[in-house]
Amino acid sequence: QVQLVESGGGLVRPGGSLLLSCRASGSITSIYSMGWYRQAPGEQREFVARMTSDDTTNYAGSVKGRFTISRDNAKKTAYLQMNSMKPEDTAVYYCNAGPLFFMTNDGIREGTDYWGKGTLVTVSS
Repeated sequence: QVQLVESGGGLVRPGGSLLLSCRASGSITSIYSMGWYRQAPGEQREFVARMTSDDTTNYAGSVKGRFTISRDNAKKTAYLQMNSMKPEDTAVYYCNAGPLFFMTNDGIREGTDYWGKGTLVTVSS
């Protein structure tokens, strides 16, 4: 069974930095895309950043130049380095992965969309 677990959330002052991690577990053989979304209180979930297996990255305009996504494919882990943080970055950050391939007793299967449970990031003085 594929699971995503985020870590690294917490309280940070405006202008500060935080590093989020997302580790995928399960009998995964490869992951095409890993990314981050966030949901602020009373708002809809929004895209933040993603990185594909060929190292192509995409960022939301609101975080471009401040956030950096990276991956360690051997560890099946994605990271989100957040710098120059603003109060409007306050949200629950969710990791997303897929499509990906994983082993089962019946061979390799493809999964399309997986989510972690989220980690809370609060930017406040």
